Parts: sequence; structure tokens; C-alpha cells
Amino acid sequence: MCLLTVKRSVVLGLFLWAALSLVNAACFIEEYKTSVTFCHDGTDKTWHPTGSVWRNSKCFDCNCSADSMRCCDAMQRPVNYPDKCQVEYDYTTCTFEIFEKVPCSATGGVIGK
Repeated sequence: MCLLTVKRSVVLGLFLWAALSLVNAACFIEEYKTSVTFCHDGTDKTWHPTGSVWRNSKCFDCNCSADSMRCCDAMQRPVNYPDKCQVEYDYTTCTFEIFEKVPCSATGGVIGK
């Protein structure tokens, strides 16, 4: 009975470890060698006091602690979309739309040879 519990715990642990790596894929941590009272958000060039939480202009949710600053993406970002498409981000709502590229032509004529 005890061996079965250990096996289940190991399987559950491996599953959680694998899931955690997927969840943290869009996060980054900036660790500090000494204790700090403010964190610097390099995206917005702003300073935030220890203990604060904020969302920057590129839709990352950040928090500042005495030993690190952690930021995680607050919106999904598309990958592997067809070359005929382009992505337009709306950083005010932290959303995006994918559009099919439309060929352009000169409607007013051309100049030159």
C-alpha cells in the first residue's frame, strides 16, 4: 500500500512539474544580488516600490519584491500562423487580431521609367 502511494506521488509530481513549465513559459524573473526597495520596469522606464503590482504598456503583469521582479504575459500571443497573415496587437485592451495580408497597388498611377 505504501509503495502505491509513493508511485502516485511521483507521477503527480512529474505531471505538476511538466504543467508548471508550460505555465511559466511567458514569464521572466529579474533577480537582484542585494535587497532593493524599488524595481525598474525596462519596458516603460518606470520605477515601482517593493510589494507593488502593475501591468506595463506591453501587457505584462509584474510584481516587485526585495530580491526580484517577476513579469508574466497577460495576453496570449499567436505563433505559427500562415505567412499570408499578420498580427495586430491592441495594447490598451491586451488583445490581438490576425488579418490576412491584402496586396496593395498604386491607384493614382506611377512615376518614372
